[in-house]
Amino acid sequence: MASVQVKPLPFGRLQLLLRNITPTVPRAQSMVSASFKHHHFLGLSSYDIYIYESVRHMRNLRSWSTRRRVSKSPGVSMPVASAEDLPAVSWDSWKPEKTTVAPSLSDVIWPAAGAFAAMAILGRIDHILNPKGISMSVAPLGAVSAILFTTPSAPAARKYNIFMAQIGCAAIGVLAFSILGPGWLSRSTALAASIAFMVIARANHPPAASLPLMFIDGAKLQKLSFRYVLLPGAAACTLLCFLQEIVCYLKENLKF
Repeated sequence: MASVQVKPLPFGRLQLLLRNITPTVPRAQSMVSASFKHHHFLGLSSYDIYIYESVRHMRNLRSWSTRRRVSKSPGVSMPVASAEDLPAVSWDSWKPEKTTVAPSLSDVIWPAAGAFAAMAILGRIDHILNPKGISMSVAPLGAVSAILFTTPSAPAARKYNIFMAQIGCAAIGVLAFSILGPGWLSRSTALAASIAFMVIARANHPPAASLPLMFIDGAKLQKLSFRYVLLPGAAACTLLCFLQEIVCYLKENLKF
């Protein structure tokens, strides 16, 4: 049987191969017995070939464990999360947010003072307008005050979001009551329409979604008809935004 002459690999290619597997060679060597015999094949010893195959196998396993499965439906190529991609069960959402800096006294005093001033002024206006059946200090304005004074940089505290959502949702409540009358159908339709309106108008302001429900269920507010859009809708938002600017200014310049 004729022997085939095999030429060894060039030195540069051999160095490149050894450099690729050098970081994991110690781990791979532990899997090879000390009695492993060296036999040269294509310029490489069988010991080096075994190390190379072991390293490549471990890399394939690592990439396979993090690979995302792909849907095999005809005409569909959508990544499907594997078991490794699913988030672990965590109780962190039930704990207070971890902050590096504790809130200062200024962070506590000014938002509370702003909310107190807002409700006091609205209550005084209520006392004046009460004979006309107009109420300014409605419940959703408490949530609006909390957003404006505690998180003034949040998306829900943007002036556009506040005015667009408050005015639009209040008008939707009046329309739903005028067409469908009181009852569950009117409330559910008004709420769904209000959420759809805020999404379309890109005016994310959750407290405004309660305005149509309050109008439909409040016999006192129903007498206002479309005046409900202005009082308390637009007028209350104007007052709260004005007070927010004052509180933010005082908080920046009177730190304690």
